[in-house]
Amino acid sequence: MRLPIVLLALAIPAGPALAQRPATPEMSCRQAKALVDRSGGLVLGTGGQTYDRFVRDRSFCEVTEITIPAFVPAGDTPHCFVGYRCKEPSRNWLDDY
Repeated sequence: MRLPIVLLALAIPAGPALAQRPATPEMSCRQAKALVDRSGGLVLGTGGQTYDRFVRDRSFCEVTEITIPAFVPAGDTPHCFVGYRCKEPSRNWLDDY
């Protein structure tokens, strides 16, 4: 009976810690952009429970994907260009932008 309780107690602290990621509203636009540039590609929180993956350039996307400009809320501006998102192109290229 003790083993399941011990395993549960060990697992609880790890859950929220794994879900944490840098949040753009908590940094300046320059800091958010620098983080994407330095990492190449990473997941950033964009406010509340929302998040997305942002990349420096197309080399961090799958071979079939294109890049679209990505803007996020930052601590100093509501519309900060941090890099790009990877996206599978649609049949109608106008839908991609």
